[in-house]
Amino acid sequence: MQHLNWIALSIVGFLLFIGLEYLVSRRTGRNYFHFAESVANLNTGIAERLLDVFVTGLFYFFFDFIYRNFTIWDIRPAWYTWALLFIATDFVWYWYHRLAHEVNILWAAHVVHHQSEDFNYTVSARITVFQSAARSLFWAVLPLAGFPPAMITALLLVHGLYPFFIHTRTIGKLGWLEYILVTPSHHRVHHSSNTAYLDKNYGDVLIIWDKLFGTFVAEKEEEPCVYGLTKPLGSYSFLWQQFHFMLELGTAFVRAQSWKERWKVIFGKPDDIDPGIRGELEERWLRKSHTREQTRGQRVYIVIQTIVSIGVLFIVMLLEAWVPAGLAVFAVLFVLLSLVNTGAILEQKKWFFYLEYARVMLVAIACLFYFRHLYVYVSILSAAALITFYFSRIRESVQRWLFQP
Repeated sequence: MQHLNWIALSIVGFLLFIGLEYLVSRRTGRNYFHFAESVANLNTGIAERLLDVFVTGLFYFFFDFIYRNFTIWDIRPAWYTWALLFIATDFVWYWYHRLAHEVNILWAAHVVHHQSEDFNYTVSARITVFQSAARSLFWAVLPLAGFPPAMITALLLVHGLYPFFIHTRTIGKLGWLEYILVTPSHHRVHHSSNTAYLDKNYGDVLIIWDKLFGTFVAEKEEEPCVYGLTKPLGSYSFLWQQFHFMLELGTAFVRAQSWKERWKVIFGKPDDIDPGIRGELEERWLRKSHTREQTRGQRVYIVIQTIVSIGVLFIVMLLEAWVPAGLAVFAVLFVLLSLVNTGAILEQKKWFFYLEYARVMLVAIACLFYFRHLYVYVSILSAAALITFYFSRIRESVQRWLFQP
């Protein structure tokens, strides 16, 4: 029991609060949840949490390396150093967050968090492993200053919980707390694409940094928040959501006429990138379908896939100490295929079945590796052969069930 990773239980709490928020929004007659948006948000969070199983340790060793070799002071745990670490962490977060909106290479990692046109607890899941890596580069100043890695890691776990609760429309303004903390009202402004609200309220826990550095704007009743990007993404493709801005940067970089222009592409502002590039890339890669409404069959299938992906994530996190590295890699590949597959179904792409076939074959290969018995070999190889032989018929049946109203 002592080797269980109890952080996995945060997934249960996360889902409970999402369910509670959904019930409150339904009871009050407000539709804060849209099926496709919520699934896309959860898919991004599933991928980030699963990949974090492999990279979180690297972040700790990165902090430890800096602390052991380059630290300036030797700060020891005490109530006042914990308080100082909290303030320093929140301050560093403000500047990371602000620069993530103002510098293209950082926006490429952060843009995923702002793509959803909903605003609810599922949006807090829209974090990528690229964003986690970028944040760690900024937080590297903490071990450099002398804070021990164990202190930093512990505080980041607590500090990272708070932002979840400010991604909601079910909570109004909070009185005098509005002057001190980042509240749901403040964060609604941050996620808005309204011109008056753009690039404001970067704080994570404390709102004082925004007020100090001139980036604070209060939510106004006369100007309701409109969520999402200034140019809506208009796609639920998992891969497109993750990499569209990186492709835009790559295209702009190739087209740049000088190294000065290339430098501006990487370190300039998102507004400097030609907005027409995305349209060109969408025509080349997306081939958008005409219909966007999901059938009942698609919804059932997507819900089942999402539950399975969350279940795999929970088990891998909880049993992290016991799961062999090879099996963990199989689990990651399985879930990533599932997430891309879900995005394809949300986009009405009938080629999703090839991903489904790849996922089944991946499970078969994993079973052959970890269940070495003649009966298992014969059963799996026979099943794989039958699925391959009747591939076309199975594909047609599944497509008919999913895509016919």
